[in-house]
Amino acid sequence: MIKSIVKGLAAYTDSISLIHKLNLWKYFAIPMVISLVTALLIGITAWGLSDTIGGFISGLWVWSWGAETMATISNIIGALVIIALGLILYKHLIMAFSAPFMSPVSEKIEAYLQPGIHQHRDTSNASQLIRGIRINLRNLGWELLMTLPLLLLGLIPVVGIIATLLLFLIQAYYAGFGNMDYTLERHLRYRESVSFVKQNRGYAIGNGIVFMLFLLIPIVGILLVLPISVTAASKTTLTLLDQKNQ
Repeated sequence: MIKSIVKGLAAYTDSISLIHKLNLWKYFAIPMVISLVTALLIGITAWGLSDTIGGFISGLWVWSWGAETMATISNIIGALVIIALGLILYKHLIMAFSAPFMSPVSEKIEAYLQPGIHQHRDTSNASQLIRGIRINLRNLGWELLMTLPLLLLGLIPVVGIIATLLLFLIQAYYAGFGNMDYTLERHLRYRESVSFVKQNRGYAIGNGIVFMLFLLIPIVGILLVLPISVTAASKTTLTLLDQKNQ
């Protein structure tokens, strides 16, 4: 698993130079706008809801003693919940609606790195969008199912550190999953793709770790996260498909 994660991370090497070489920046214009607008909308919503959630949690504390401390803790918890859920929602929204723009990028990378090797299915923009929405709705459901218990465990001292790490790795896995599917959608059916990523989850986590770290960079990270992570994921996925076919 660790070896696969490292390889997923290593795939980012030369990603920017490959984008320049193939003149792919023009394909990222609309996804960059989608990413920025989505981040702003979720950020504004999160800002408004964090106090509401904090107030709800503090309202569960019916005793007068410790009420002020509980209110402070509740606001922190509310902010953490909003950040975690906001990142999850942001990630799946931009991946789903950017599918018609990212799939051609993946295809051009494939044509450059492995000309004439693969015979893949022809897919339309509509089918790419539908596939992207379907994959990301599926992943969103599973991610929320695992995230909510971890958020509760995160409140427990010591255990909270482990829960936070697991939460980050889960987010990274599903980010890498979405990035890899832009290539997989041309080669494998829906269920086959899900099984394929499960078998190669280390590579997905490695790709997603950088994706998540990019989001920590204000503005620039939000704009560049898809171009660079999708390019890296395309390189990784093509190599794995080669190994599978052999």
